[in-house]
Amino acid sequence: MAEDFTWRDGERTIRFGRGALADAPGLLGEGYTLLTTERARASAPQLADAAGAVVLVARGRVDELAGDLLAAGPPRAPLVALGGGRVIDVAKALAAAAGAGAVVAAVPTTLSAAEMTWVHRHARGVDPSTPRVRPRIVLNDPALSASQPPAELAASAANALGHAIEGSLTAVATPVPTLAARDAARRLALALPAAGEPDRDELALAALLSGYAIDANWYGLHHVMSQTLVRAAGIGHGPANAAMLPVTSAALRRRSPEGFALLDAQLDEPAEDVARRFARLAGTVRLRDLGVAQEALDACAQSASQRAELALTPPPAGPRELGELYREAW
Repeated sequence: MAEDFTWRDGERTIRFGRGALADAPGLLGEGYTLLTTERARASAPQLADAAGAVVLVARGRVDELAGDLLAAGPPRAPLVALGGGRVIDVAKALAAAAGAGAVVAAVPTTLSAAEMTWVHRHARGVDPSTPRVRPRIVLNDPALSASQPPAELAASAANALGHAIEGSLTAVATPVPTLAARDAARRLALALPAAGEPDRDELALAALLSGYAIDANWYGLHHVMSQTLVRAAGIGHGPANAAMLPVTSAALRRRSPEGFALLDAQLDEPAEDVARRFARLAGTVRLRDLGVAQEALDACAQSASQRAELALTPPPAGPRELGELYREAW
């Protein structure tokens, strides 16, 4: 079983461990606004019972969802997000729009690691220069955060592996989050074998560490391409990461062979092989399996090429290379 700990990291408190949900009353209090989904709410009904209000977050884009909630009247603070990356990012966007002092707590139900980062889109209509927000309280109980069915869990783990790989390679990477990224990759590879039961506690801890890494080191090529597919082609975030990671890992290896040599040493196998295993377990080996039309690839490449984050995994990929990588993954 993975470690049980409370980590005080600057302004935030991170509580991790199986059974940590029992600490929710002391960490979260009561009377907060709970942002969640029907599935997530059912997984932790005690959080809804202690809430002053419950807001169900629909499917859709974070900026639009948060913008609609603001237009209807901003939810009362503090905010507690119980759910996956979409729910947590909506809460962060709402807190950013509210301004200084707004508090978000996050209780993840997937391996998205959104609870660990200040990376999120702003609500529709919010000034892009507005400071972003990361949760001040993170309550990560593997019984929730690693609770997805096997194929969805594998796709979410692929997203975490993408964090771990890319978070160790960016142009702004520093030693401590890079060490966390490599350790996260090792834990992920061991916890999700090709056959047999996954170690859900280790997956949850690895995802948390991978989120810590990209919170500090940011991301580049892989996440830009995956996120563009989500927005432009309408596929899920985890499956997009799972389908792209074998291809983008090879492209990143060409950019940073030394960094990949260190990753491979941690994994005892090439990182691309781990990525391919996760994609098979997720059932998302090819983009065509997810319903992405071949004729949409060039438009996705053009859209992705506009993202400034590409410069963080130099040399920045242009439309031609991005198109070639999309076609290779298709």
